[in-house]
Amino acid sequence: MMDQKESVIDFLKALDIDYEIHEHEPLPTIEIAMEVWKSIESTHCKNLFFRNHKGNQHYLVILESNQKLDIHDLEKRLKQGKISFASPKRMQKYLGIEPGSVSPFGLINDVENHTRVFVDKALQDTDYVTFLPNAHDAILKISTKDFIRLLEASGNAWEFFELR
Repeated sequence: MMDQKESVIDFLKALDIDYEIHEHEPLPTIEIAMEVWKSIESTHCKNLFFRNHKGNQHYLVILESNQKLDIHDLEKRLKQGKISFASPKRMQKYLGIEPGSVSPFGLINDVENHTRVFVDKALQDTDYVTFLPNAHDAILKISTKDFIRLLEASGNAWEFFELR
């Protein structure tokens, strides 16, 4: 069976997307990861996977790693009631990933397009973005332009939003 990183790389190659992959030991926290990644010139992103209170809608929120998200503001904008972080079981079911490795590359496993994606509008002004390649032991860098192509190719509904 193909591992997660190989699946991501194959997907990028199929889209003719250039990438850099930087492998490292598994990193337990974003703080430690940022120390390892500091030499990679890119906007490092964090990715949050939510579900609505009924459990019938899922949301992937992508923002710069130091940004804060007002979850209550997001709830108001979505008009879906209370949202909460998705369980490990849901992460596996909808994105095919484990906790701690949430990234937009998980969308390649969401073949039925259950996940709606929200990307911080500030990321539009960056040249490169980095994400985990659905695994804890590497970081993958792509151009922001190619990141948008990846979102389009996923088939999932997505949009830029402005943080408040």
